[in-house]
Amino acid sequence: MTVRVLLVDDQPLLRTGFKLILEAEADITVVGEAGDGAAAVELTRSLMPDVVLMDIRMPGVDGIEATRRIVREQAATHDPRVLILTTFDLDEYVIEAVRAGASGFLLKDSPPEELVTAIRIVAGGDAIVAPSVTRRLLDRFATRLPSVRNVGPPPGLETLTAREREVLSHVARGLSNAEIAAELVVSETTIKTHVGNVLAKLGLRDRVQAVVYAYETGMSQPGQG
Repeated sequence: MTVRVLLVDDQPLLRTGFKLILEAEADITVVGEAGDGAAAVELTRSLMPDVVLMDIRMPGVDGIEATRRIVREQAATHDPRVLILTTFDLDEYVIEAVRAGASGFLLKDSPPEELVTAIRIVAGGDAIVAPSVTRRLLDRFATRLPSVRNVGPPPGLETLTAREREVLSHVARGLSNAEIAAELVVSETTIKTHVGNVLAKLGLRDRVQAVVYAYETGMSQPGQG
C-alpha cells in the first residue's frame, strides 16, 4: 500500500529536499505541497493524504492551528495523521501541536532514513515521538498545561480496569510495551492489548496523547520517573 504524503513548509528548498527523499521510496508518494497552514488545510481536504508532514512556524496560519483544523475537519472522513517538523527538540510549540492532534514530531535535521521510517510509523497509526521525549517536553512546559482536577476522578478514568490504569501509568512514565511487560511479568502481546483498550476507552489517538492525558488529569506529575 502506498503512503500518500502532503508536504507543508514555507521554505521551497526544504520541501524539495523532503520530496526527493520520500519519492525515492517505492511505498511513499508525495501528493502535494503547501507553503502555509491555510493551504495545508485546503489540500488535505482535496488530496486526502495519509500523512501531513507539517512545519510549525509559518506565516499566516501556523502548523499548530493547521493541525487542529485538519484533525477536527478530516477525522470523520479519512483521518490523516500529522507529523510535525521542528528545528528544536525542546520546542514549546511541539506540545501545543501534540495537544492539537498531531501524532508526533521529527527534527528537520533528522537523517533521511529516520524521516522515511517516521512516515511509515505514523501512517500505520502509531506515534513517532518516544514517550520519554514527550515526558521531557511536558516536564519543561507543564506550567502551560491546564491545572489538574482536584475533585472527582479524571474524565474516562472510571472506565478503565485496575490493570489498564496500571498500564497507563507505565506508559506515562515513558516505558515501551516490552518494558511494561517485563515489570508486570506478562507477555508483550497482553500489554499491547491493554494499551489498545486504554486508548479506545479514553478516545485517544496514540501513546503521545495518553501521556498528555496522564499529565492533564494528575495521574503523572512533572519530574516523576
